[in-house]
Amino acid sequence: MTETTKQQVLFPTYARTPVAFVKGEGSRLWDEQGKAYLDFVSGLAVTNLGHCHPAVKAALHEQVDQLWHVSNLYQVPQQEKLAQKLIEISDADRVFFCNSGAEANEAAIKLARKYHQNVLQTGRNEIVTFEQSFHGRTLATLTATGQDKVKDGFHPLPAGFVYSPYNDLDALASKISDRTCAIMLEMVQGEGGVNPAEPSFVQGVAELCREHGILMIVDEIQTGIGRTGKWFAYQHYGIEPDIVTVAKGLGNGFPIGAMLGKAHLAEAFGPGSHATTFGGTPIASSVGLAVLETMDQQQLIDRVADLGSRLLSRLQERYGGRKDVLEIRGKGLLIGIQFDHAVADYIQQAREKGLLVVQAGPNVLRLLPNFLVTETELDEAMTILEQVLGTEK
Repeated sequence: MTETTKQQVLFPTYARTPVAFVKGEGSRLWDEQGKAYLDFVSGLAVTNLGHCHPAVKAALHEQVDQLWHVSNLYQVPQQEKLAQKLIEISDADRVFFCNSGAEANEAAIKLARKYHQNVLQTGRNEIVTFEQSFHGRTLATLTATGQDKVKDGFHPLPAGFVYSPYNDLDALASKISDRTCAIMLEMVQGEGGVNPAEPSFVQGVAELCREHGILMIVDEIQTGIGRTGKWFAYQHYGIEPDIVTVAKGLGNGFPIGAMLGKAHLAEAFGPGSHATTFGGTPIASSVGLAVLETMDQQQLIDRVADLGSRLLSRLQERYGGRKDVLEIRGKGLLIGIQFDHAVADYIQQAREKGLLVVQAGPNVLRLLPNFLVTETELDEAMTILEQVLGTEK
């Protein structure tokens, strides 16, 4: 099949890089020509344990040989085990399983509205989100996203979303009204440029929620399941959200998402209120449980915190003084280097030299190595970055 034919059979919704990978193991990917690449994208914070991790692969194979799908009309023991584990590592009491981050956020939006309208009977339906946020591609979640570029051509958009500047507590307070049912935010805005929330801002958000009877929704699609050096990024801030959403790293490449919530919200989501055909299948749940158990057994949360701190320090030492570098920031193994110019050329040059990195907006170079990346691989990545970024400017 020629390149032209390949493009003709797919909707052109992605600006695809002209490379196809055929094999993966650990931190490495190989393309059709046999060229090896060091992967610091991790499927956009998905393959947190690296490619084809043995324990995850074993769990997948075992479940594939037993049972694939039965529907949520029946009890799914694997799902219950995974939910219990998620509750143990979070501050949540209930779990709803789905297939992706957008679906998890969609469930969170629906739960917040239904809780206020059917349980509290306040009639509230507005959710405050933040500029430069990213929450998904469904109509509701792209409307929740604080970036106009994802909304072009999809009007009319659903009503009920209000936007506020990130890390600006006074501005947020001015957006709250008697229609506000929830505040939805990321602890680190990944797609928006790797922007961490300031501790005082997060504490202020939590206080505003308590003061006004508003639910706090934390979108952990990219940051959850260990990416920032805690199981969940909100755990850096000493808060307990009402609702938390996860996906990406939970399945290490197998599609799964989840919405976690406090017990008092369960009344709003009774039988028939929300559903999904494929959410929490025996296969997806077995894989998710294997991911969490592997992370526990290998103490990877502490490893991510340590590696992330050292990688951030190395990057700041090497590039922090450059005139074209505005800031180097992040948490754990989610790190962004912000330049005063576009970084697309850097990404292409790094790929040609065998290192995969990705943007977070036009001017931010984002690094997302897996949690088992070795010191040798980190050194290799730093060497390639030095070759690509060149001498100090």
